[in-house]
Amino acid sequence: MKVKKVLTYLGIAFVIFFLYTRPAEAAEAVRGVFDGVADGANSLATFVSQVFAR
Repeated sequence: MKVKKVLTYLGIAFVIFFLYTRPAEAAEAVRGVFDGVADGANSLATFVSQVFAR
């Protein structure tokens, strides 16, 4: 449990450091994650609509 807590705090510290030192790159990374989620949702919607269309 202690290792998990330490790794969590280190991860949070890294994210804060990244946001503070490179805000443009951090924004691009977040945009990329959201674009990937949106693409996945669109692909899933297309798949489901094709399954039920026949």
